[in-house]
Amino acid sequence: MSASRALWYVVGTKKSPHGTLYMHCNVKPGASKTREGIAAVGDEAVEICVAAQAREGEANKAVIKVLSEALDLPKSNLEITQGHKSRSKTVAVVGSWVNSGEEECIKRVRDYLDKAVEEA
Repeated sequence: MSASRALWYVVGTKKSPHGTLYMHCNVKPGASKTREGIAAVGDEAVEICVAAQAREGEANKAVIKVLSEALDLPKSNLEITQGHKSRSKTVAVVGSWVNSGEEECIKRVRDYLDKAVEEA
């Protein structure tokens, strides 16, 4: 499997035992409501369209909502860690199934994202 820069996994440590999956996302704010969702999953980034405008954190909230629905995770398991005021964002994913190991975790997230693209 080729290394993807769109998804990467950081193993837990003694101090913080839970692993974290990171996603590089390119966000397109102001899309029509019918286009909202995961647009594409590439090697470099996950493309996300949101209807919300890029002001006062509206688009950021919409990104978390879209990813929460696509990954079937509570919004509290997702956090934008970089790019709060940029279209290019890094989102951290935590949760019980993130600790299933690097390959399994990345495969599971990729499967959920690919399914979301097909349904869009």
